[in-house]
Amino acid sequence: LRALTEAGAAGRWPQGMPDRVRVQVEHELALIAELGYEPYFLTVHDIVRFARSRGILCQGRGSAANSAVCFCLGITEVDPARMEMLFERFISRERGEPPDIDVDFEHQRREEVIEYLYAKYGRERAALAATLISYRPKSAVRDVGKALGMDPDQVDRLARNLNWWDGQAVAPERLREVGLDPYNPRILTTMRLVHAILGFPRHLSQHVGGFVISRGPLDRLVPVENAAMAGRTVIQWDKDDLDALGLLKVDCLALGMLSAIRRALDLINDLGGFRGSRLTVADIPPEDPQVYAMIQRGETTGVFQIESRAQMAMLPRLRPACFYDLVIEVAIVRPGPIQGGMVKPYIKRRQGLETPEPLGDKLEEVTRKTLGVPLFQEQAMQIAVVGAGFSAEEADRLRRSIASFRRMGTIGTFRDKFIAGMLANGYSLELAARCFSQIEGFADYGFPESHAAAFAMLTYVSSWLKCHHPAIFACALLNSQPMGFYAPAQIVRDAREHRIEVRPICVNHSDWDNRLERRADGRLALRLGFRQIKGFRQEDAGWIVAARGNGYPDPESLWLRAGLIPAALERLAEADAFIGMGLTRRDALWHVKAIRAPAPLPLFTDPLDGEGLAEPQVQLPAMHLGEEVVEDYVAMRLSLRAHPMELLRGSIPDLTPHAKLATVPLGRRSVCGLVITRQRPGTASGVIFLTLEDETGVSNIVVWPKVYERFRRAVMGGRLLRVTGRIEREGIVVHVIADQIEDLSHCLTDLGHPLDDRVGITRPEADDAPRPRRSQPTARHPREQAKRLFPSRDFH
Repeated sequence: LRALTEAGAAGRWPQGMPDRVRVQVEHELALIAELGYEPYFLTVHDIVRFARSRGILCQGRGSAANSAVCFCLGITEVDPARMEMLFERFISRERGEPPDIDVDFEHQRREEVIEYLYAKYGRERAALAATLISYRPKSAVRDVGKALGMDPDQVDRLARNLNWWDGQAVAPERLREVGLDPYNPRILTTMRLVHAILGFPRHLSQHVGGFVISRGPLDRLVPVENAAMAGRTVIQWDKDDLDALGLLKVDCLALGMLSAIRRALDLINDLGGFRGSRLTVADIPPEDPQVYAMIQRGETTGVFQIESRAQMAMLPRLRPACFYDLVIEVAIVRPGPIQGGMVKPYIKRRQGLETPEPLGDKLEEVTRKTLGVPLFQEQAMQIAVVGAGFSAEEADRLRRSIASFRRMGTIGTFRDKFIAGMLANGYSLELAARCFSQIEGFADYGFPESHAAAFAMLTYVSSWLKCHHPAIFACALLNSQPMGFYAPAQIVRDAREHRIEVRPICVNHSDWDNRLERRADGRLALRLGFRQIKGFRQEDAGWIVAARGNGYPDPESLWLRAGLIPAALERLAEADAFIGMGLTRRDALWHVKAIRAPAPLPLFTDPLDGEGLAEPQVQLPAMHLGEEVVEDYVAMRLSLRAHPMELLRGSIPDLTPHAKLATVPLGRRSVCGLVITRQRPGTASGVIFLTLEDETGVSNIVVWPKVYERFRRAVMGGRLLRVTGRIEREGIVVHVIADQIEDLSHCLTDLGHPLDDRVGITRPEADDAPRPRRSQPTARHPREQAKRLFPSRDFH
């Protein structure tokens, strides 16, 4: 372990390891040797080495980023020379627990790492940990309803009508909303049983990536069982059970942004690299002013960790200007700092509206970088050490006790010792009580500084890619789906707003992945790939590309050369992928449906001219723009033709476009748009945050609890909402405080029906031609149909 650490340090610091880091490394190696954890570090190093040998991006995070040894081994990327290290947050002599290293891998290639572990150690010595799934209201309603023979449709509607913030009880209002009588004896019995089993174990599931690796046969230590996937083994214990036994566990987790970054780097290198050489994450220039200017404007769609509407609203207020500002930004929009009352004081001090209060030299040194406000778990521990005289191990026990005091009830003894220690060191009782209250308020949910730093590095890298290579970044995001906060439709919209040409899917130009094409002016255009077609197989896309040659002149040549089944050809036609042949969607679907067998045999020829009997020419009516948009969303979940609001705006009066909210006079306004996200943070006291999108941009909607209760069905079920409320602005951050909400989801389904005069579209007089099969699913209610056509990214 020492040899590998020294070799890694030589690569990190070619000019020699800094003295402070040398002291830290020696301290860590001594403690690791004392506790006998060398095999664990070597095992994680071997996993990371394998991943990098395959070109798989990976990065350690969590408390392991407090380790200088992990940095030297390449497990983490948090430089101990730039950060305050607190190794006892990671490994403690008194705690006597094995370390826990979390390593993120590309989410689309983590399977290769799992296969490597099983291949190296075998099923006898390696297995995934389990996760205990307990009954929550939705699952309890479904299982009890099924057991009692209730109508499956009613049970399904009731379950979908429940949300985590409704609590652990099913309120009578939720029953009435789906047409159930809460006082019916059978319903009363059902609800009594539902409430009785809440919190009870339902089933054992597989951990997302927690591996246990043993020296000898694993089944001598713990019970194991076969997983659902062949060749996999799962331990029948969860994480807490393994910790209690002291078994070493390695978390091999998946992170979508690593996939996107690796894809973006590959695209840059395929196009010539960066400054004449191949670009790697380590080569990305640090502290780029253009990157921070983009971040300060809140233009962070798709960027890691700072892409949510809450983060976008915070960015113009904090105005990050260096890497450590990003560390704070990643950590501050979290339940812990918000619950601890630390966000507003920090913002005021950041904006120069107040000065940090005097805490004494020692405490001021601990919180100097965060303007006198403790934002990180390490700071909470250091306050206990510096202010109250705790040892490092006692401070870690304090942190763990605070994190579990709800169920363990052990916080009282630490409070008394903490306050007594601060009083003995000359601090006032008021300051001691306030410091402990801050620690108590956020230790359960607060980020470790090392964890925030590891995430902030990915935040900066993804921001640099978006700033300097927006087309490449958008292409990489689309090829890495599903991931992130936004659906492909929003990623494409953002790319087009940044003047990137987005070209449609075409059987003669597209690949499976989205790709980049050179325009005549030398700029890059984004060509959508077959992966965007819902239900289309990658294998079929491979056959199309392999047999394409100089291109396909017509659908029949595609069928003959690529050997696609008719259903695959129909999906291509429904996605308008034959547009490069000069065929409209409807004409292409007409041609494709005629392809069922090879050309006619000679028996079926005209005896006069010897040619095959020709089918009469059919003039199909042109599809209207609204129909085209609906079919685009059905086939691809996005449209390059128009935004639905662009077609509906004329039929919905008195609307303010989202792009004008920043400049219109303050007052009561109405906005309308597709619902992109719904959020209800646990710290928001019941407030719902909606993000609506129209053809001009997005708007942020704040729904107070009383308004939510009045319009609950519209807020939770609507896909197109009209919101009326007052505008609030703080700098470039704009919110609409809702007081009236109307569900207009039925207008989305009307787009595909030209008889609807409200949309301004009329059906042609003669429409006797056979209509192609519509792929949009039937639904019992327009809201449900709109939900399938225009899905939102709901993050509750």
